[in-house]
Amino acid sequence: MGDANIEGEAPRCVGCGRRVKTLFVQYSPGNIRLMKCDNCKAIADPYIECEFMIILIDLILHKTRAYRHLLFNKLHIGSSLDKGILYQSILVHIVLDAFRISVSEGNKADKNSSRSMLTTIFICSEVLGNSLLGNVVFMAILLLGVRYILKLSFDIMRYREVLLAVIISSYFKLFLLTMMVWEFPSSAIFIVEIFVLSSNVVALRVMTQFPKAHCVGVCFAAHTAKHLTERWLLRTP
Repeated sequence: MGDANIEGEAPRCVGCGRRVKTLFVQYSPGNIRLMKCDNCKAIADPYIECEFMIILIDLILHKTRAYRHLLFNKLHIGSSLDKGILYQSILVHIVLDAFRISVSEGNKADKNSSRSMLTTIFICSEVLGNSLLGNVVFMAILLLGVRYILKLSFDIMRYREVLLAVIISSYFKLFLLTMMVWEFPSSAIFIVEIFVLSSNVVALRVMTQFPKAHCVGVCFAAHTAKHLTERWLLRTP
């Protein structure tokens, strides 16, 4: 039983994805030796000695090695998943999508700038509701795609891990917050969404180890369903 727990909580090699016993050995504070993977014979996780900006750049470049480091060795997805982290990530994801909707609909709102406080509260709650429903559809289509397209065996813990990985890989949505400070063309929102989609594909592929084409199909279907749901809600009087 103890060995199984250790295996379940073991880190992974960022190169081949196999589990390893340990990533490094520490001899003294600041003096460590990186361990090699028994499978591919390469350093299991060289990102341990890298600065955050280097890791971030590799994440932006969609390198699977960086995603394995973040998901398995940093956040330890696949070991003991904290439900609190999942719920907090979903909440942040919904709020960021609500901000995206409000920004994309900002031009329409500017035409009626003289609004009462009650009207403003109603609009904010409506945008949050649209974002919530859109994300419910997104998560449902994503998990259904994982189940029936990728044919991943049903395991509630495993599905939570996949969902958390996809939501975390949507980190580029944080870029939308810069629109509060700087002015960007409306096309910037589309670029961010495309980047988020491609990042979700990498995260899903890292978590499931399925072919890229299958992961693209699942993520594209989920994003399309969410977009159509939001368009329908925004056009509904």
